[in-house]
Amino acid sequence: MSYQVLARKYRPRRFEELVGQDVVARALSHALEQNRLHHAYLLTGTRGVGKTTIARILARCLNCETGITATPCGVCSSCREIEDGRFADLLEIDAASNTGVDNVRELIDNAQYLPTRGRYKVYLIDEVHMLSKAAFNALLKTLEEPPPHVKFLLATTDPQKLPITILSRCLQFALKPMTPERVVGHLQHVLQAEAISSDEGSLWLLARAAQGSMRDALSLTDQAIAFGQGQLREAEVRSLLGSIDRDLVYRVLDAIHAGDAAALLQVVAGMADQSIDFAGALGEIITVLHRLAVAQAVPDAIDNAEGDRDRLLNLAAALTAEDLQLYYQMAIQGRRDLPLAVDPRAGFEMTVLRMLAFRPLNPAVVGGGGGVVVSAPTQRAPVAVAASTASAPSVAPVAPVAPVMPVHVVATVPVPEPVPDAVSATMPEAMQPAVATSTWTGARWADWVEHSGLTGAAINLARNALLVERSPTRWELHVSPRHQMLAGGQALPQLQQKLAQQFPDCNIPLEFVEPSEETPAQRRQRLQNERLVNAEAALRQDPVVKALMTTFDATLVADSITLSH
Repeated sequence: MSYQVLARKYRPRRFEELVGQDVVARALSHALEQNRLHHAYLLTGTRGVGKTTIARILARCLNCETGITATPCGVCSSCREIEDGRFADLLEIDAASNTGVDNVRELIDNAQYLPTRGRYKVYLIDEVHMLSKAAFNALLKTLEEPPPHVKFLLATTDPQKLPITILSRCLQFALKPMTPERVVGHLQHVLQAEAISSDEGSLWLLARAAQGSMRDALSLTDQAIAFGQGQLREAEVRSLLGSIDRDLVYRVLDAIHAGDAAALLQVVAGMADQSIDFAGALGEIITVLHRLAVAQAVPDAIDNAEGDRDRLLNLAAALTAEDLQLYYQMAIQGRRDLPLAVDPRAGFEMTVLRMLAFRPLNPAVVGGGGGVVVSAPTQRAPVAVAASTASAPSVAPVAPVAPVMPVHVVATVPVPEPVPDAVSATMPEAMQPAVATSTWTGARWADWVEHSGLTGAAINLARNALLVERSPTRWELHVSPRHQMLAGGQALPQLQQKLAQQFPDCNIPLEFVEPSEETPAQRRQRLQNERLVNAEAALRQDPVVKALMTTFDATLVADSITLSH
């Protein structure tokens, strides 16, 4: 007997065998059990999600010799003939090759005759959106009031192209794309039945490559089995699919986080030497950034199915949420713009270099001098106002212009700084072991953190912690339980090592409790907010801004104010 491909061999024959379409299966099963049958069903969804399979199961349920049932026997002659594609009363029509009105008229003429073998004459019209307008019009009356022995099963990947008159005559079911988790689970079942060895990484690669299609996943699995000589291994499947090694993605993100442009370009050059698909590489970066965001929000939601949980959690602890969201947006935009680049490598390099160039500035400089940049668009003309802390003569008001002409005016506006906290501002004193008996305040701890020399995950943990003195020889680090994940990896050991170097006589354990004062990160945000408030007040008093608001009927949008350093 010739080999049968996996997609056909493991095609579901009953509703309970369907994978990922529980809602549709439940609705149709209940309709069959209660004999509440519609005369026309429309199944929509992307390729390979089970439209034709469900239609054939429904035809089997309607014509099983045991009676109309949600669980056809599968052994009677009708069930076997439908499975083999030779049942006389199941007419499968490919609308892509039978688009004309004459084809539909032939179908209508045939529909009036009683079934030859079965209980119902079932018309399965695949890719029904390909019918011509005249063919749809010819089908309308029969589709609305068919003979009692006729059932229409329509399937399409593009329901938007169907006339509303057709949609209103059908009971519509939208089939969902398969999630990678469901695909992996089904592939494990199939490979176990086929006695084929595999590793989990290879299955995840196949599941992602299938892009929601179970049929594509099984077809790719067939190809991978042949390529791997009867087994599935991640390296071989990655080579077959042309997928990027996940390690390269982490090396790219590590180089960006470290601010190492040379290392970043070296990784990109290595990817080019391997003929990596750079569009796919950006897609992998987006996937990893998404998983990093999930790891920061809910660390327990990350499993080790792809073998990178520890590395993922370490990187999630090292990156701030703001950095992560910025990188994600840049990766999305870079992938969108990739076709516009001179070549894919150049587009990829510009995307990752943009991430490197626009990393947020070190929070240590937040309290320093700076200005604001304001974008104040109006209905008449967009107006941009820039401000600096440096003193400069005011710019004279601009005369009115036509509404279609944009006006860009630069004004220098002194921005008052927030009043600093009343604490010792001299960092060398704050870092001396001799002050171990002094009270640690939130501001003093923030000063110590920013001058400690800590980097990466360790400083991120310190900025979200508060040092509390319990006794001259025992201090505690308080971290909110919400930020427990920040203490993972090497972050806590590095922070405790730095503290032990500065204060060797103190025992400093970590406690997951809500800090009683603001942490350095919270203090940074407060100072930032105060500077924005001061900047807005200064701008509203500036004569240039006042003139612009009067001349152009402009409104100062507070959310558009950003601070420059």
